[in-house]
Amino acid sequence: MVKAIDVHVHPPGPHGESLLSSEAARKYFKAEKPLESVDEMAEYYAKIDVFGVVFAIDNESVSGFPPPSNDYIADIQKKYPKQFMSFGSVDPWKGRAAVREISRCAEELGMRGLKFMPNTQEFFPNERRFYPIWEEAQKQDLIVLIHSGTTGVGAGMPGGGGVKLKYSRPIPYIDDVAADFPEMRIIMAHPAWPWQEEQLAMLVHKPNVYMDLSGWSPKYFQPSLVQYANTLIQDKVLFGSDWPVLSPERWLRDFESAGFNDNVREKILLTNAARLLGIDL
Repeated sequence: MVKAIDVHVHPPGPHGESLLSSEAARKYFKAEKPLESVDEMAEYYAKIDVFGVVFAIDNESVSGFPPPSNDYIADIQKKYPKQFMSFGSVDPWKGRAAVREISRCAEELGMRGLKFMPNTQEFFPNERRFYPIWEEAQKQDLIVLIHSGTTGVGAGMPGGGGVKLKYSRPIPYIDDVAADFPEMRIIMAHPAWPWQEEQLAMLVHKPNVYMDLSGWSPKYFQPSLVQYANTLIQDKVLFGSDWPVLSPERWLRDFESAGFNDNVREKILLTNAARLLGIDL
């Protein structure tokens, strides 16, 4: 049994590219240049005794650049099944092709979920044109991980690099989807600042909604988040690092003094994610 499950891991791309490939990104996140290969990443996660969920983000319609393929991400799980689980990603603007790819992710690649980032994919999840995506995800029993709140992508650049924060507001954009697809389990990625109270309301109200704590050191969590995690939503909060932006080691170190109750810590680090992902401990 591992000591923790990290549900938010960005692996290196096929050529070693990552969220921290640029000097500007490393400067903003105050991070070192990350490991450049999947093999190095797997060795690191094994060393610290943490299991991870890996994924890429397909925003080709907006960026013009193809992402690492779902086959590439699925192969990480196949090569290191004791260390990683894979989530797929589809570009919402690709319509029927995206729906077909969701089916392939589940039925052929054995992926357990899907990752979306509305800010960089530039879509509102609750627009009806995108509902076939959620219909297929629910049909395939895939967990949907959706970015919420602000983002470090483009932060500090002129105009935030053109990234618009509005797409990742919890209510109504994610809440509508959670209401209309009650059998689809949704993980809201990150504390959803500056809309964290909306996120907490959703977690209390919607049985099918969870959150991960990635992208923020626990020492910066707002008191209301810690309070709710210790009480009403203690079974719905998951550990995530956002590696390589934030290392699991730093996150876990800061978590020790972040004010979480002893009986809640194991839930956040391990058992909540194991139950949601279907991992036998």
